[in-house]
Amino acid sequence: MDENRAPIVPYVYIKHTGIVRDANPVRVVSSCNLEIYTFPFDVQNCTFTFRSYIHHVSDIRIILGKKVEDILKRSISVLSTEGEWELMDIKSSKFKLSTFNQGESNPYDELCFYIVLRRRATLYVVNLLIPSCFLITVDLFSFLLPPQNVDRSSFKMTLILGYSVFLLIVNDLLPVTGSTIPLINVFFAICLALMVASLLETILITNLLVAPCNFHPVPGWVRVLVLRFMGTLVWLPQKSREDKIILNPVARETDVKVCPLVLVERQVQTGEPGKMWAEADDPALVELRNLGNELQSIRLQVAQHVDGNQISQDWMQVGYIIDRLLFGVYCIFITFSFIVILSICSNSYNQ
Repeated sequence: MDENRAPIVPYVYIKHTGIVRDANPVRVVSSCNLEIYTFPFDVQNCTFTFRSYIHHVSDIRIILGKKVEDILKRSISVLSTEGEWELMDIKSSKFKLSTFNQGESNPYDELCFYIVLRRRATLYVVNLLIPSCFLITVDLFSFLLPPQNVDRSSFKMTLILGYSVFLLIVNDLLPVTGSTIPLINVFFAICLALMVASLLETILITNLLVAPCNFHPVPGWVRVLVLRFMGTLVWLPQKSREDKIILNPVARETDVKVCPLVLVERQVQTGEPGKMWAEADDPALVELRNLGNELQSIRLQVAQHVDGNQISQDWMQVGYIIDRLLFGVYCIFITFSFIVILSICSNSYNQ
């Protein structure tokens, strides 16, 4: 409590009943413990205690000169400053403190005032909550950008840089004293963490979509955890694999042309040894063997291409599932934060 700086009034009021009234003003500057957990929608309860440490009840009696309701109305009417705090209520209680020497026969008088103050949250809502909600909403809608055509990472890095500058600017508006950490600080920290996680997820998605052929096949635990469980959770189930058989429209002509060649080969293999070595240098057989080798290599290349496409599709599906999952986490966080802010605000104004 600070020293009294009120002006000295050297006058007293004497009534006809013999009552002497000393209307000496006292300026009290005190402090109270702030509960800033629900900042900026916090309501503070400050206590002012008046008592004499020397004189007992037989010497000085401390009583209320007016009713508490009248004191509250008078205080609100003379409150000239429209600052950060709003006076809500004033309550009082009187106690009698006994001493060890005199017991309860000659106690001390003690009068306590409980002053309820509510913070005006309009300034903080406009300067803190609304810009932060705008930035996190823009980052949320950035998930709608196609990652294979648009560079989402640069856009998200710009958002993170802007949000960091925003936190540095509004740091002076946040309370630095109190027994607990304000809930709004936790909100800002989670928003920044989600933006960083979104940037890391975008880098992973871009890597999976640009060069999926360079990866090994999807491990079994990733296939079970991501493709099956998380895919079902975010409504992106794994597509069933089907072996596709491509029919040749001229298959009958191919069968007619191949059969004589097969017969010739069988005749060569089942013929006499002399004739077989004599016909080994036949240009038609050499060309047939070369054609078979080329068809075999083409078949292997097609099989490798199909396997590579399947691996690429699996990794791309993993990327899409992670992207959809983080989008859902964003939506849940924004909805939950909105509900919590509304509930805290309504409780603050109902008190």
